[in-house]
Amino acid sequence: MAVSSTHRHESPRPEARQGAEKPTGTFVGDNTDAGAVPHLNTDHEDSHSVHGIEKTPQTESSISSSQSNTTSALPSSRPSTHHTRRSASHRSIHLENIASPEQRTIVSFPTGDPDNPYNWSRGKKTYVLLTCMVLVLNSTTGSALPSGATEQTKEYFHITNDSLLVLPVSIYLIGYVLGPLLFAPLSETFGRRPLILGTFILFTAFHLGCALAPTFSGLIIMRLLTGIGSSTPVSVIGGVYADIYSTPKARGRAVTMFMAATTWGPLLGPIVSGYVAPAMGWRWTYWVGLMIAGATWPFVVFLPETYGPVLLQRRAARLRRETGDAGIVAPIEMQRQTWQEFCTVVLTRPVRMFLNEWIVLFSCLYLSVAYAIFYIFFQAYPIIFQGVYGMSAGEQGLTFLPIGVGAMLAGGIYLYWERFLEKARERDPMPEWAGVEEYVRLPIACLGAPLFAISLFWLGWTARPSIHWIVPTLSALPFGIGFLLIFMALINYMVDAYEIYAASAMGIASCTRSIFGVVVPFAARPMYDALGIGWGCTLLGCVSLVMGVVPFAFLRYGGVIRSRSRWCGELKRAKEEERVRREAEEGESEVRETKGEV
Repeated sequence: MAVSSTHRHESPRPEARQGAEKPTGTFVGDNTDAGAVPHLNTDHEDSHSVHGIEKTPQTESSISSSQSNTTSALPSSRPSTHHTRRSASHRSIHLENIASPEQRTIVSFPTGDPDNPYNWSRGKKTYVLLTCMVLVLNSTTGSALPSGATEQTKEYFHITNDSLLVLPVSIYLIGYVLGPLLFAPLSETFGRRPLILGTFILFTAFHLGCALAPTFSGLIIMRLLTGIGSSTPVSVIGGVYADIYSTPKARGRAVTMFMAATTWGPLLGPIVSGYVAPAMGWRWTYWVGLMIAGATWPFVVFLPETYGPVLLQRRAARLRRETGDAGIVAPIEMQRQTWQEFCTVVLTRPVRMFLNEWIVLFSCLYLSVAYAIFYIFFQAYPIIFQGVYGMSAGEQGLTFLPIGVGAMLAGGIYLYWERFLEKARERDPMPEWAGVEEYVRLPIACLGAPLFAISLFWLGWTARPSIHWIVPTLSALPFGIGFLLIFMALINYMVDAYEIYAASAMGIASCTRSIFGVVVPFAARPMYDALGIGWGCTLLGCVSLVMGVVPFAFLRYGGVIRSRSRWCGELKRAKEEERVRREAEEGESEVRETKGEV
C-alpha cells in the first residue's frame, strides 16, 4: 500500500467544474502494464493535487532533504524523505514529502500491490468474470421469459387486446432504461458490489412477485420492478471488467463473453417458457427464473469489490482507525462533493456523454437499432414460424438457436482478428494501420454490419409456405454473427476510449437501446400486418444498412473525434501525468540506491 502526503487545496476553480470531469488520482495498476488505466473517478480535483507533487523550488528542496516535516501514516516512524515501514497489515507505506504547513497522506496502490484488482490472481479474476456472466444471463433471460407463455397468459387473464401481450417483455426493458441512469454512475462513486448485491435482491424478490401476481396489471408492475433490479449487470459489468483487466486484449475478451451472455440470455427465455408454460402453466416460467436466480446467489454473495477508488477509500479508513491520523485519505475522498454536485455532475454524466460525445451518440444509436430489431424478432418469429409454418410455441422457440450459434461464431471471429492484429504488430516494420487505435476494435463491426442487414432480407423473402422452414431459420446465423460483432466492437471501442467512465458510457448505451427495445416492438405486428413479412423485413434491412455506416465512419474519423473529445483528452492528460510521476519515482529510487551503495 502506497501513501503520499500532500497539502490541503483551495476550492477548485470554477472552470474546473465545467465540461468534462477530470480523471484525477492515482492510476491503479501495475506500471509495467501498457494498458493500465486510472481507476479514480473524480470530477473537479486538479491532478497535481492528487499526486501531491508540485515542481517548485521549495518542493525540490524538500524532496532532496531529509527534514522532519515528512508525514508518516504510522505514529512512530522516523522522519525521512522516502520512508517505508510495515503497517499493522504488514503492507509497505511509501511516503512522498511535500513542503507545506498543512499536509495530507494520500493512499495509493504501489506496483504489484495484491489488493489492486489488476494484480488479482487469475483464479479470482475468473471467478469475478464467470459470476458476472451468470448475473447477465439472469438479467437477459428474464427479459424474454414471457414470450413463450403468451397464449397461456392471454387465456388466464382474459385479455382481448393482443397489443397488451407485448407488455410483459417491453415493460421489463423500461427497467433497463431507468436503472442504468442511476446505477451506473452510483457504482462509480460507491463501488460495484453494493449496487450489484442490492439490485439482485430486488430482482429476486420481484421475480417471486411475478410468479404470484393475481392480476395482469400486478404482473406488469412486478415485471417493471424486476427489470429495474436486473438492469445493474447489463450497465455495470463492463465497468467491472475494466476494473480487473488492464490491457485492451484482456478487456476485449471479457467483454466478448459478456456480450455472448447478453445474446444467449434472451434466446433461452422463449425456449424455457415455450415448453414450460403449455405443460405447467404461465406462472412456472417465473418459478423457473426464480430457481435460476436462487442458484446464482451463492456466487453473488462472495463477489468482491472491484472498483479501485473504493478499495483505497476502505484502506484509508482502516489506517485512520489504526493510527488516529485523520489526515490519511484516499483520492476519492478529496472530491468534496455535495449531494447537489453529485446529482448535477455524476448522475448526469451518462446523458452529457450522450449529448456531447459523438462516439457515444452514434454508437448508442446503432446499438439501439440492432437491439430493437432483435426484440422485434420475439414478435416476428411467432408470426413467421407459428403462423406460416404451424409450429408449436416450444418448436418456435428453438428457431432462435441459430442466433446463439452465430454469436459463438462471432466470438471465434473476434479471437481470430485479435491474433491477426497481434501478428501485424509484431512485424518489422509494423504496418501503419496496426498502430491506429480504431483498427483494434472496429474492423469486426465493418464485417458484422453487412451480415446483419443481409440476414433481414434473407428472412423476409424466404419465409413462405413454398420454402422449407430451415431456410428462413438459417438466416438467424448471419444475424447472430453480425449482431454480436457490432456489439463487441462498439462496446469495446467505448470502453477503450473512456476507460474509467466506461460504466457511464455503457449505462447510457443500455438506456437508449432499451428505449428502442421497449417502443419499437409495439410496431412489429402492425408493420407486418400492413407490409407483409417480406417488405416488413426489407424495411428493417434498409434501416440497418443506413446505420451500418457508423463503424466505417469511426474507422476513418475516430482518431479525430477522440482528439476533440473532452473526456478522452482529460484521460490522455492524466495518463501522461501518471507516466511522468512514475518515471520521477523510479529516478529518485535509483538515486537513493546509488547513494546507499556509495
